[in-house]
Amino acid sequence: MELYHPIIRKVAEQVGFSTPRVFPYDPAKAWTDTGNFELVMLRDAAYELGGENKPAVNFTCVTTSPQLVNKDEIFVYGPDLNELKADSAYARITLLRVGDIESDDENDTEQAFRAIQDMDFVKYRVFPKGYMIRTSSESNREQVRISKESIRDGITFEKIGNRFIRQYKENPNILNVKLLFITAPDADYTGLMKSAKNVHDITMSLTKILEGMPTDCGSCNLKSICDEVEGMRELHFGKEKHTTE
Repeated sequence: MELYHPIIRKVAEQVGFSTPRVFPYDPAKAWTDTGNFELVMLRDAAYELGGENKPAVNFTCVTTSPQLVNKDEIFVYGPDLNELKADSAYARITLLRVGDIESDDENDTEQAFRAIQDMDFVKYRVFPKGYMIRTSSESNREQVRISKESIRDGITFEKIGNRFIRQYKENPNILNVKLLFITAPDADYTGLMKSAKNVHDITMSLTKILEGMPTDCGSCNLKSICDEVEGMRELHFGKEKHTTE
């Protein structure tokens, strides 16, 4: 699964020049999950990630490569939650390593791709206490309001990251999770937004390919994506071959 590899490699250039703090996954350190949407009123908030129209980027990339994602870990670029004093630009990038999805059986391949598409929905099933997440799949934004109480209780990106990874690990298709939290002032948030859009376009293309698309490139609205993403054209025509046999 190499469709997202150029984006994954590009992220390393977009996080800024600060040295990240790296934390291994420890489910015992996961922040408390309330099990339901966490409402944090503005009067109770310490600040917002992505507040005051600051960048707030979120996207997920999938790979089968152990060279790109080989363990469960959390990277923090920039000030941590307990260090921020005001609204901040923000990005949360998730890199998932999954098992080999290559198969000669069309049904197996289709089920694997649909499972990959479902993985990103984990962000809608995590409800950290005092950490109100507002996500827009249309704009690839993830804005977060942090409560004053959670700051007093010691909330950090490490603990939030452990909560997310713990949820991801419930999916047997996911082998490893690399989670990046970015608040660094010098990060390339504009570039990250472009990467988020590319991820969205690829994922939407996968969905359309699985539904069956024509192989007339001149009339296909996915042509620009096939031209840019290595392996997309082969996947498209491979799917068409199966449907016509």
